[in-house]
Formats: sequence, structure tokens, C-alpha cells
Amino acid sequence: MLNADKKRSTYLKRKFRVRKKVVGIAERPRLNVYRSNKHIYAQVVDDAKGRTIASASSLSKEIRTLSVKGKINTAKKVGELAAKNAIAKGIDKVVFDRGGFLYHGRIKAAADGAREAGLKF
Repeated sequence: MLNADKKRSTYLKRKFRVRKKVVGIAERPRLNVYRSNKHIYAQVVDDAKGRTIASASSLSKEIRTLSVKGKINTAKKVGELAAKNAIAKGIDKVVFDRGGFLYHGRIKAAADGAREAGLKF
């Protein structure tokens, strides 16, 4: 039990350290990525207004109908869908917020997918 508490506290420390530096404004909102063991979620957030502009997740209908194999490929598709939704709302520049996660694996795949779809970090 103590090990799980330590993991959670180090994750939260990393998350707050990143969020101190990364702030989304109307001209450059924040692309937030969260991953759980099964799914990945991405949303474009304007912190000044406290609003979510666009979002995508591995639970979205568009992703589930693609029947993509593997978590990394799914993360890439989620990044592409989030970017497509943001561009449809007129957002093309964002600040990437990796949360408390390391920029590796599924987080990196989501970022690469968003870049390939046209978002500029």
C-alpha cells in the first residue's frame, strides 16, 4: 500500500510542476493528455475561461469504429482526432500539457498524432 501512495504522490508532484509552467490562453490553449491503464484522453482547454474547446478519447465513437490494434496506435489516433476537432473550432496553436506523465510511449504518440494532424506546439 505504501508503494502505491508514493507513486501517486510523485505523479502529483510532476503534474503540479508541469502545470505551473504550462497555461492555456485563448490564443494558445492547452492540449491536456491523460492516460489510464486502458484508455487515453485528450482535450484542448482555455484556462482563462475554464472551458474545454475540443476533446477526444479512446472511448469516442470515431476511434472505436476504426478498430485500431494496440494502445500506442490508439493514442496516436486520439491525438489526431483531438487536433481535427480543435482545428475545426479555429485552434491551430497549442501548448502541450503532458500532465504528470513522462513524455514517452502513449503520451508521445498522442502528441505526434496531434502534430501530424496540423496542430503546432
